[in-house]
This record gives sequence, structure tokens and C-alpha cells, in this order.
Amino acid sequence: MDLHLHGKVVLITGGTDGLGAALADRLVEEGARVAVCGRDPDRLAATGQRLRDAGGDALAVQADVTRLADIEGFVGAAAARWGRIDGLVNNAGKSAAGKIDEVSDEDWTADLDLKVLAAIRCTRLAVPHLVAAGGGAIVNVLNIGGKAPGAASLPTTASRAAGLAITKAASKDLGRRGIRVNAVLVGLVRSGQWRRRAAATGQSEDELYRQIAQNTDIPLGRVGRSEEFADLVAYLLSDRSSYVTGSAINLDGGSSPVL
Repeated sequence: MDLHLHGKVVLITGGTDGLGAALADRLVEEGARVAVCGRDPDRLAATGQRLRDAGGDALAVQADVTRLADIEGFVGAAAARWGRIDGLVNNAGKSAAGKIDEVSDEDWTADLDLKVLAAIRCTRLAVPHLVAAGGGAIVNVLNIGGKAPGAASLPTTASRAAGLAITKAASKDLGRRGIRVNAVLVGLVRSGQWRRRAAATGQSEDELYRQIAQNTDIPLGRVGRSEEFADLVAYLLSDRSSYVTGSAINLDGGSSPVL
């Protein structure tokens, strides 16, 4: 299926590793022009080079999304290079989980700044460019815990629940301006953080994923692949999903207890 993404400009925060990097690869395959940002200069350089080696028109910008000036630089660099923005994926984030009486104020502030305020700022800065391009799409990458929080899952699940509210409210605010806003709620999917956890425990990735699948009630019986995430988000960014907005789609192999 042609997703009609050829020539579209898409920005991905946290796009140098794991799910974000897989999405960047997928969009380049579709002929989109891709801007990614991240904090690690080595990952940033490697991702930019990989995308260009694949024939992509790509921009890699070092940015910390918790800093407004960095976000302004990222969005501004993409707009200056291509003269338009057609899509934004708020993907930056990391797992932060503990019990409510064990999570400090500093932990809460850091998590909300990274996952909530950063997405709000990126969206606010991207909207004028999306409107000028005739509309576009925003995808917020969340976690299934945002719908069904478990024990010892704070502050991440609270931040992700906030992301759900932002997604729905923004879809109503921006719909008449031609901008669709959706969310993808990720369950257990192969990503950079799991790769690093395997390395830290001396396991192979395959071993870790087998253990996770055995210990977790995933109806499909396996951990998801980053390519499956990339396919879904690429669809939501494309005109093929032109009547889909305000939706939060689970990508979890059926493990969430709620729709």
C-alpha cells in the first residue's frame, strides 16, 4: 500500500534509538524527509548516516527535549531546511517506575518535564508549520500503563495518562485546522531500553524477550517488533488514516485489560 508519504517532512523526538529509529527507517523507505533529535551525539551521528546511506533526505539534530531552546532549534532547523512540516511524533521518553511512597518530587518533575511538557512544547511549536502546510498529523507515543496503571508504575503511568488527555483535547482543538492527533500505546516491544537491560544483566536479547513473554500474559505469546510499531505510526502519519483522530491505539499483543 502506498502511504502517500513521499516528500512529506516528519519530525521524530527520541529518534536515534529503538522505536524512534525504526520509525525513521520506515519513513525513509516511504520517501519521507525525516528529522530526528536526540541527546547522544554518537547515536545521533550513526542514525543520520544510516538514513542517508539508505537514500533518505534526513536531518539529525542534537537536542534535549526538556529544554525549550533545544526544541525551538530542532523544529526551526527542519522548517528552515525543507520549508514545511507535515508530521510530528512525540516519542522521547524513558521508563521510570516505583511505588507512590518511594518516588521523589525530583523524579516526578523530571518525568513530567520529559514526557508531558516536552510533547506540549513540540506540538505548540509545530502547529503553525502544520497549518501552513495545509494540515498534518501528530502521533504521541505512550505506554499501555496510561490506560491501566499497575502497582509500582509511577510516575510513568501518570505521565502517559496525561498524554492520553492531551491527545484527545488536542485532536478537538486542531481538527478544524486540518491536523489529526492520535496516540500509540506501546506494550512490550523490542527497543533500545530492553537491549541495554539485557546487556546489563549479561543475557542475550533473545533470552530476555523469551523470559518476558513467558512471565507476561500476552495473548499473542511474544514480544512485539519495532517494525510493527513503525508500520502503525507510519499509517497514522499518512493520508491513508485521514479520518482517524483522537484515537489511542494499543500495540501490545492484546495484553492490556482495557480497550
